[in-house]
Amino acid sequence: MCTRGKRGFLLPTKRLNLTATPTLSPIPSSYKRALLDPLWLSAMRDEFNALQQNNTWTLVPKPPGVNVVSGKWVFRHKFHSDGTLARYKARWVCRGFSQQQGIDFDETFSPVVKPSTIRVVLSLAVSSSWPIHQLDVKNAFLHGTLNETVYCQQPSGFENPSSPNSVCLLNKSLYGLKQAPRAWFQRFAAFIQTVGFIPSKSDSSLFIFRSSSHTAYLLLYVDDIVLTASSDSFLQHIISSLSHEFSMTDLGPLHHFLGVTVSRTKSTLFLSQRSYLLDLLSRSGMSDCQPSRTPADIGAKLSADGDPVSDPTLYRSITGALQYATLTRPDISYSVQQACLFMHDPRAPHLAHVHRILRYLKGTLDHGLLINSSSPTSLTVYSDADWAGCPDTRRSTSGFCVYLGDNLVSWCSKRQATVSRSSAEAEYRSVAHAVAEAVWLRQLLVELHRPLDRATIVYCDNISAVYMASNPVQHRRTKHIEIDIHFVREKVALGEVRVLHVPTSAQFADIFTKGLPTASFTDIRSSLNIVT
Repeated sequence: MCTRGKRGFLLPTKRLNLTATPTLSPIPSSYKRALLDPLWLSAMRDEFNALQQNNTWTLVPKPPGVNVVSGKWVFRHKFHSDGTLARYKARWVCRGFSQQQGIDFDETFSPVVKPSTIRVVLSLAVSSSWPIHQLDVKNAFLHGTLNETVYCQQPSGFENPSSPNSVCLLNKSLYGLKQAPRAWFQRFAAFIQTVGFIPSKSDSSLFIFRSSSHTAYLLLYVDDIVLTASSDSFLQHIISSLSHEFSMTDLGPLHHFLGVTVSRTKSTLFLSQRSYLLDLLSRSGMSDCQPSRTPADIGAKLSADGDPVSDPTLYRSITGALQYATLTRPDISYSVQQACLFMHDPRAPHLAHVHRILRYLKGTLDHGLLINSSSPTSLTVYSDADWAGCPDTRRSTSGFCVYLGDNLVSWCSKRQATVSRSSAEAEYRSVAHAVAEAVWLRQLLVELHRPLDRATIVYCDNISAVYMASNPVQHRRTKHIEIDIHFVREKVALGEVRVLHVPTSAQFADIFTKGLPTASFTDIRSSLNIVT
């Protein structure tokens, strides 16, 4: 056989590129596997040393008849905002379900600041051109002091060789304990008041400092802190005071907070959850889906009919994640609210509805909430209702949005608790919900030392509801909603609120009560400051 090699015809040999790209060490399935990996073993040692240095527990012989709380190692990759690996994180946590109420814990509390409070504070800071920094408290829950007597097991793999059967009598709180968030919050609140901050009555996780020359606002979300002050020097002074008391990291100007990417220019602040949404699409298997122009159908309403879904847990997981996405995406609030109504028994049409929301998010990944430097001197509310919109219960859907100056700071889409007998009643109940939110925001602004000197304007597209807000005569058809009437009328009489009529074409709250055509949806979305 005459081959090409025998004939002298040779081709150059292409060697394979065998260079391997280093990958992340996978999250171990047990602490025993983690002990065999040098990277995870180092993270476990760092956590154990931090617990020891903090005097978290005292080793004691196990008293007879006591409840010993079990624990486990939790492993996680920590990433920077650009997706690069920050560090390997190992944490020893208690299993809270093994605690006994009345013995190991009494009260529980989680220090979580309200989203509306965050947006109001950011709006005020941008309008005043204040610096905004984010801080991270290292092992925040370990700073809390326990009032209860709690015993837990020694960390697996790090038992004391001289007393392996001893248990840990906790001096400080640990992650996983039911009272750990409360203990940490009490510890932090007690200290922050010693440096001049006052806790807000409207939101317990907001702390305010006010003097003749300086003002500062501090937002606490478990162990994440957003701090803004009237000057850079005073802000650094506060950070220094906090760092002396707690192990804390100054992460610099606000850029990534609670899964929200923050981009700041001289006069604007842009809030986006692009990375969070990409992860959600990947987790739900919709990364390559075809985008949709709107998140909800303008025709049929969701009902309890249909075939049950094969995986209800996945439906609940995705819908819960979509709820968090509404933090910066008010344009999907109504669609997500509709999906949440059926989390107890999801059906095939409900899953198709969730998939449509994901397809809409696929095409609008770069959209986010814009906060500009407009003067926060007025509060404007748009209120709307979809009368008897639920085909099963005939309850109405309320929706409202609140603007501080030109910035959207609060919104809501919610099914009403009772059946309304007329469209005017449904609209008026929605006005009552909106006025309640406006009253709370006015009180919050007073505590922030930014009181409003003009009445809050509430726009409603139902003339009968507008008349009911100011008419003192009790009609027979409205006597069953007397409490709501007195509440709104009282605020109108005091001059705090004015209820005015607005044409349906200019009603921004329509997007929170029903599915809209593409043109109307796009116009209202831009009015909500949802931009790219």
